[in-house]
Amino acid sequence: MSPDDFSAYPIMLVDDDTEALSLLKLLLRHDGFTNVVTFDDSQKALEYFDKKETSVIVMDLLMPKLHGRYLLEVFSREKPYIPVIIVSGESRIDAAIECMKTGAVDYLTKPLSVNRFTASIKRALELRSLNEDIMLLDKAAVNRPLLPHTAAIITQNKDMLALLRYAEVVSKSHQPVLITGETGVGKELVAKEVHTMSGLKGGFVCINIAGLDDLMFSDTLFGHCKGAYTGAQSDRDGLIMKAANGTIFLDEIGDLNEYSQIKLLRLLQENEYYPLGSDNAVKSQARLVVATNRNLRQRVNEGKFRKDLYYRLCTHQIAIPPLRNRQDDIPLLLEHFIQEAAHSMGKGHLSYRKELIQLLKTYDFPGNVRELQSMVCDFVSRTTTTRLSAMLFKQIIEREKGGSQTPKEQVEGNEEVDFNSVFFSTFPTIRQAETVLIGKALNIANGNQGIAAQLLGITRQALNNRLRRSKETTSLANQ
Repeated sequence: MSPDDFSAYPIMLVDDDTEALSLLKLLLRHDGFTNVVTFDDSQKALEYFDKKETSVIVMDLLMPKLHGRYLLEVFSREKPYIPVIIVSGESRIDAAIECMKTGAVDYLTKPLSVNRFTASIKRALELRSLNEDIMLLDKAAVNRPLLPHTAAIITQNKDMLALLRYAEVVSKSHQPVLITGETGVGKELVAKEVHTMSGLKGGFVCINIAGLDDLMFSDTLFGHCKGAYTGAQSDRDGLIMKAANGTIFLDEIGDLNEYSQIKLLRLLQENEYYPLGSDNAVKSQARLVVATNRNLRQRVNEGKFRKDLYYRLCTHQIAIPPLRNRQDDIPLLLEHFIQEAAHSMGKGHLSYRKELIQLLKTYDFPGNVRELQSMVCDFVSRTTTTRLSAMLFKQIIEREKGGSQTPKEQVEGNEEVDFNSVFFSTFPTIRQAETVLIGKALNIANGNQGIAAQLLGITRQALNNRLRRSKETTSLANQ
């Protein structure tokens, strides 16, 4: 990073030792950082912080008036995107750990190593640059245009936006709507939007029919008359009556048993139903929307789903893509879920590095948006500072990978890797295999060496050494 990248914002030095201030300022000027402000009064430093912007803060801990740990808490809470480096005479490990937990990006002890100090400053400036990118993403998320009535669905993906436009068109139709997609993609959320955009005056009533036998399905949906079965001591309206002039949403329609399929087909054909124990048909006043994570066409071919019911249901179809196919939505969803979780837990504003988004894009999310939401909630609950750690989220991802395979892994897990046929004409050497693995990791991480190193299980420095060695070997071979 060039020293001029943040010349508009000064590096802020805070230390009650004026000689230490002069030395740090001299070191910074020697490396080209000319925009430096110094404070030997911690109270004045806080006043400056409240009014002005700065690129990096370097400060001592033991100071009169305001202790450095108090300042660190204020700085991390009020402007978490500004990196703070602690330079202190305290060499106790617990003091360093406490500062890092509070939000410091580095902890240096006196006497200072010149190289270590300048390297820390440069890393902090790189972090500030990443935080600036995140702030731009946040601003774009807040200002992005939304389709009418779709504020509940957070997306900027072109396929999702096209899907929502189609949903708005078919919402005015009286025909059923079939919503398909993997578990966790948001089928019920889209069903609610179809109802909202339809303008129907009645309510939105949801039923998950997975596991319901025919009696439970009929009783829940159509209701019953007194004496229809043992325990039916009075008349009761079904949920389809509750959804009059509105929408009845049947989730997991692919699990509907054979007898219930016949009753649902009659409802669609005749627009009427029979409550249990009644010989009198009742007209339905509800719009039907159904959803499934199963392949209904395949279940028809297997004889597990009626063909005539399938053709009745698929008049209008909305197929929601999985999260792994719309990675451009991950930054928006991540920000939304973080703020939602932080608000519910009373943690205030939380920040994170752009590297976290890149890490999430390396994961397939078999549970889709719902899985991302639960992982973020767990992530926020485990976080003790205002700056979220990508390493902690990596641990959560590794835990999920250990519990179940992703769809991609399920396919790849059934294939035996054949180095001879896939990559090489002869069995590969360790050097060749290493080159292939590093290339694959960098490809998955979109060139981000930090993420690639995490995928490979090595440090970023080790990855850099391997890349440099490979480049030198290639250069010598070409001479």
